[in-house]
Amino acid sequence: MIRHIVFFTANGKAHIDQIIDGLSVLTTIPHARRLEVARNRKTDQLGNDIDIVVYGEFDNEAELAAYKAHDLYQESIRRVRPLRELRFAADYSLADVAP
Repeated sequence: MIRHIVFFTANGKAHIDQIIDGLSVLTTIPHARRLEVARNRKTDQLGNDIDIVVYGEFDNEAELAAYKAHDLYQESIRRVRPLRELRFAADYSLADVAP
């Protein structure tokens, strides 16, 4: 299984809800086993810069690639890119998780 985690910062606090709405279209793409879009609670003691988190689980690389190739993924990018400042993404396989 592949886990796909993406962090976003908004280019203005007023845009956070719009970004969440734009990212929420991703939840309708059929290739993810699980996909969540959430506002960061900002309760960490050291850093609370991230505004929004996308968390996804995919059966394999092919499903993740199909998700990223889907038309709704492109629609989400079109809606979110002008409103965000930073985007950090990480993908990892559960097979690579240290014991």
